[in-house]
Amino acid sequence: MAPRKNAKGGGGNSSSSSSSSSPSSCTSGGSSSAGARKETKHGGHKNGRKGGLSGSSFFTWFMVIALLGVWTSVAVVWFDLVDYEEVLGKLGIYDADGDGDFDVDDAKVLLETNKKTDDPEKKEKVKKKKPKLLNKFDKTIKAELDAAEKLRKRGKIEEAVHAFEELVQKYPQSPGARYGKAKCEDDLAEMKRSNEILRRAIKTYQEAASLPDVPADLVKLSLKRRSDRQQFLGHMRGSLLTLQKLVELFPDDTSLKNDLGVGYLLIGDNDSAKKIYEEVLNVAPNDGFAKVHYGFILKAQNKIAESIPYLKEGIESGDPGTDDGRFYFHLGDAMQRVGNKEAYKWYELGHQRGHFASVWQRSLYNVHGLKAQPWWTPKETGYTELVKSLERNWKLIRDEGLAVMDRAQGLFLPEDENLREKGDWSQFTLWQQGRKNENACKGAPKTCSLLDKFPETTGCRRGQIKYSVMHPGTHVWPHTGPTNCRLRMHLGLVIPKEGCKIRCANETKTWEEGKVLIFDDSFEHEVWQDATSFRLIFIVDVWHPELTPHQRRSLPAI
Repeated sequence: MAPRKNAKGGGGNSSSSSSSSSPSSCTSGGSSSAGARKETKHGGHKNGRKGGLSGSSFFTWFMVIALLGVWTSVAVVWFDLVDYEEVLGKLGIYDADGDGDFDVDDAKVLLETNKKTDDPEKKEKVKKKKPKLLNKFDKTIKAELDAAEKLRKRGKIEEAVHAFEELVQKYPQSPGARYGKAKCEDDLAEMKRSNEILRRAIKTYQEAASLPDVPADLVKLSLKRRSDRQQFLGHMRGSLLTLQKLVELFPDDTSLKNDLGVGYLLIGDNDSAKKIYEEVLNVAPNDGFAKVHYGFILKAQNKIAESIPYLKEGIESGDPGTDDGRFYFHLGDAMQRVGNKEAYKWYELGHQRGHFASVWQRSLYNVHGLKAQPWWTPKETGYTELVKSLERNWKLIRDEGLAVMDRAQGLFLPEDENLREKGDWSQFTLWQQGRKNENACKGAPKTCSLLDKFPETTGCRRGQIKYSVMHPGTHVWPHTGPTNCRLRMHLGLVIPKEGCKIRCANETKTWEEGKVLIFDDSFEHEVWQDATSFRLIFIVDVWHPELTPHQRRSLPAI
């Protein structure tokens, strides 16, 4: 355990229930929304930002994914490649709800996290000296290097590439020429959306750092950018090797160790990441970036109480990379789970700082401008035909669910998102992220046939359709879902007369057999099952009714 010297989630139905996000230096397949509504991830910058990375903010958001130790490698194709949100949606253990379902990513990238700091003195400390990028030889050809760089800065990228290529041929020993060529190739790759050109840039960054007599600052910038671009392409292990090389070359630079910790998290090696952050905190006990990430790892390991001081003091540090919705989310969630009433103070602060839509509505993948309320009526959703069909056919749906429950194969799978305080809760999923599970539908063919008529639910790529069975003695922690882009319907199938209830925001309701309840699970919700027999419901997610057809087609899956 790192020394701490003055070291300054719900309803029996939440899946993919959490939130997250991150920014990137290159645009990548995000989601666009029509009209005035734009999807945003609270706590992160929009894509499209370019430039160097601050050491400790590097890769911040991919870490979130890897914290779960469940990174899934994805083939990447420029811009479609990194549908980080979709990747996040598949990761299931850590989300911004602290519930353990990382819906969220939002991995759109990680390079520049929030660099806000409120303390003017701290701002002064954060100021960095201008890097020294020229060795003695490059100083003698500075005019030629500047002329080529001027072309790049003016946006004449192809001319700049040609100019730097000529300099490399003319002065093969020049680190400055090689580094300039790499930056131009990097820019050109973004301009042409070409992974092939980006791979060339990655190679050239390595060449620049490997030449004799390279200034230390240039080595650092080249290798950090190389690691970033490797990560952009999904080459996590290659990125890790680059980060390891950086730490080997600059062992006293704690910001590089922080980056390395994130690199380990990206490949699911939480233990190595934890050791790295312990090393950082041993020499820099007030490093806020290391604290929030270390606290995040502890929480992923279910060391809830232990995680709280690290998350809290890390956020309070104001260090780059610490002011992000996910950390507020997990801190509040951890506090709720240990009965600390300060949780809502942190949710309120997260709301004030723009990370949450409100104290109750804490999803991180949101489309602005959508109607927001905890509970909905069928008429308000506009999906009255779907509701009528569910209520008319509830016994058919119930009987198919019970038949699946009776089978020995165990088709109902235990909830595995760390949402339960106690008890037994399992689910049988028919649709996930807008994709039909054909094998599962063989167990409930009539139910699936019924639902095929309603694209507002079968096509909802930010939701699920599933049976949910909860046994007596179960309590699901307060938690929120990942997005405000869906509403959640609960059809009561087998409901004990007493002991089962669901709270969404500050209103608590009970289920009825054959009746549909509708709520927005981006609001905090919680479930209790204190009956003497099991409760069975059918969960049907639908697109938020105010989303346009274009948004429904283009929003990445969660």
